[in-house]
Amino acid sequence: MDKKFLVQLEGIEEKLKKLEELMADPEVLKDQSKIQSIAKEHKELSEILNLYNEYKKVNRQIEEVKQLLNSTPDDDLRELAEEELESLKKHREDLEKKIEIALLPKDPNDERNVILEIRQGAGGDEASLFAAELFRMYQRYAERHGWKTEILSLHPTEKGGIKEVIALIKGKGAYSRLKYESGVHRVQRVPETESSGRIHTSTVTVAVLPEAEEVDIEIKPEELRIETMRAGGAGGQHVNTTDSAVRITHIPTGMVVTCQDERSQLQNKMKAMQILRARLKDYYERLEKEKIAKERKEQVGTGERSEKIRTYNFPQNRVTDHRVNYTSYRINDIMDGDLDEIIDVLIAKENEEKLAKLKI
Repeated sequence: MDKKFLVQLEGIEEKLKKLEELMADPEVLKDQSKIQSIAKEHKELSEILNLYNEYKKVNRQIEEVKQLLNSTPDDDLRELAEEELESLKKHREDLEKKIEIALLPKDPNDERNVILEIRQGAGGDEASLFAAELFRMYQRYAERHGWKTEILSLHPTEKGGIKEVIALIKGKGAYSRLKYESGVHRVQRVPETESSGRIHTSTVTVAVLPEAEEVDIEIKPEELRIETMRAGGAGGQHVNTTDSAVRITHIPTGMVVTCQDERSQLQNKMKAMQILRARLKDYYERLEKEKIAKERKEQVGTGERSEKIRTYNFPQNRVTDHRVNYTSYRINDIMDGDLDEIIDVLIAKENEEKLAKLKI
């Protein structure tokens, strides 16, 4: 195992003792958020220490088997020992990989809820229909993980599609898995309206932002221009009589958020602020990443919203993720929310790249 990781592992036991002392401190026990944070860190470190203890145990077993091989003249016993040695070495390799991945720096946003934004791209009605199908795919994916989906803003089309939808997906670790979905999703299929059977190509853009808390982003009142107006589109008679729609402009960045789905002006304002906070958090984090990348002369690549990340080819029952050149022939299952197959490959690839950089 790499020395960098061994140094980290040697310090874990001492850190766990300090965390246990803090968890027993009466002053710390008064602060629920602090005790939860300490308990979470303690659990994560305990899991790593258990892996490390297992790793050390396997190392001892390997040495014992090697000694047996060097000392026994019995051919049958030697054959059994060699088989066991190979098995132990494979187990040690697996443990090394698990430990190294567990020690990788965590994305601080991974445990957050998600603000999901889906917009139709090129392709007219077909693009809007696919946007609606992608939204259903993410709703089904959220259900599979026990997460809840709340629509913050919705702009449907007359033909049953979606021009734009913004939703909050609430659940532990939602961002850690859905963050890989940001980018351009391309669909290739024969639209129902196409009589000649010609395959059309359309696109939909997806943005996945970690939900921001009020403490994450300081937004001064003087930086906002808040306007109210009458809501347009479906919504009942109140649309014509109530100025319930809210448009918020963040003056320093020029960002504009409009919400009109709720009957209450206050509710629309709260939802608009929720979306604005997430967008500003994402904006400032991207600026910082670009600054670091320029300093290191590296390119910030994966996850850019202009990047074509995946193609859904219905005639061939094929879904291809272009970032890892991974293809699945289970398009119906994937469109029904069975996305883990692809996301697991993306996570594994990212971990490999992070480990490679650390070992340089």
